[in-house]
Amino acid sequence: MVKATREAYGEALAELVKENAKVVVLDADVAGSTKSAIAQKAVPERFFDMGIAEADMIGHAAGLAASGYIPFASSFAMFATGRAWEQIRNSLAYPQLNVKVCGSHAGITVGEDGESHQAIEDIAIIRAIPGMRIMVPADAAETKAVVKYAARIKGPVYIRTGRVGVADVYDDNKHFDFSKINAVRKGTKVAVFACGIMVSAALQAAEILKVKGIDLTVVDVCCIKPIDEEGVVEVLKNHDEIFTVEEHNVIGGLGGLICEIASERVPRPIHRMGMKDRFAESGPWKDLLVKYGLDGDGVAKEILEHLK
Repeated sequence: MVKATREAYGEALAELVKENAKVVVLDADVAGSTKSAIAQKAVPERFFDMGIAEADMIGHAAGLAASGYIPFASSFAMFATGRAWEQIRNSLAYPQLNVKVCGSHAGITVGEDGESHQAIEDIAIIRAIPGMRIMVPADAAETKAVVKYAARIKGPVYIRTGRVGVADVYDDNKHFDFSKINAVRKGTKVAVFACGIMVSAALQAAEILKVKGIDLTVVDVCCIKPIDEEGVVEVLKNHDEIFTVEEHNVIGGLGGLICEIASERVPRPIHRMGMKDRFAESGPWKDLLVKYGLDGDGVAKEILEHLK
């Protein structure tokens, strides 16, 4: 099945708001896009449209959390994290309030909305805030599990979802342990760490490379922070060549994180794939992935070229 992680987010949130009277939902006038509107339809009295004012939305969410509620606050990733960064830092992370921020439409697959809406820095800027958790689910099943997990744990969480449909990586019966990374494909000497929709791209690349005699390990890093450092170290130790791929700037995101761990624990070269310190442009999302080498073919080609 192909489903956008933002849609799975809305469905899971609708279930959650019906099950738990403490869950409230806030949105910045884009509920139809973030899919929090599905939760609004389920329990309209616990949905609040805050208008195009992300900083105000986070402030209200903080107040609700301080009053014992579990707020889920949603907007486009560019504005949920960029426009409201100070409020996330000072009003959520510093007092460790129990707010869950969802940044939808992350990465370059926002497509025609262009550079102003393509969040390729959100993981980096949120990762730099002490006490923030970051979850980047790979498909619908993992997204639903992330939403329920975020509601169970205390403290602020950033959930990153995407606009476009993504093929299933997991089935609905999968049990997720978000304290661990997850090798969704086990190969031999070459490994790639991926997050979000890039997990599917890495799996596609693995099938292409298999024909060329390269058996690729694909690791889903859903929980970017706190990272399963010991799990990462094991992958680094057991593979000769290491790659990362993300729909994000290679600076400060997943690739930067794996490099940090490698430099301290298992010193070795890491080849990072993603947006290489540049903006994309406005255009159909599939064309953008191809242009910047972030589709399955592009990932396979870059791995092959690097190995040569």
